[in-house]
Amino acid sequence: MAAAIDHWHQLMETRDPAGLVDLIADDCVFQSPAVHTPQVGKAITIKYLSAAQAVLGTPSFRYVEEWIGASSAVLEFALDMDGVHVNGVDIIHWNAADKITSFRVMIRPVKALQAVMPAMAAVLADGA
Repeated sequence: MAAAIDHWHQLMETRDPAGLVDLIADDCVFQSPAVHTPQVGKAITIKYLSAAQAVLGTPSFRYVEEWIGASSAVLEFALDMDGVHVNGVDIIHWNAADKITSFRVMIRPVKALQAVMPAMAAVLADGA
C-alpha cells in the first residue's frame, strides 16, 4: 500500500486530526460534495478533513473497498449517521513526498448528503 494511504488510515483509526499537518501538502486542493468551488491550501483542507472526522467518525464508519494506483487511490466508505446510511468515496492523490495533494469526497444517496451537510456546516461554524 502507498505510504500516504497508510498514514491516512492511521489518522482515521486514531481520530487524530493533528496528524494531518504532516500528511497534507501546502498546495492541496479539497473538493467537497456540498461546496461548488475547490478549497485550495493546506489550512482549509485540514479544516474540512478535521470537520469530516468529527461528523463522520462514528463507530460505524468503515472503509469497504480500496483501489490504489501509483499516486492515487479511491477509498469507498460506509457508515450510519442518525439512522441514515451514508455511502461515499474519498478520491486521494499524493506527490512523490507522500503528501496528499488532492482530496475529493463524494457522498450518496441524496438523503445521506442532506444529513451530512448541516452537520458539517455546524462543525465548520464552530471552528473545527
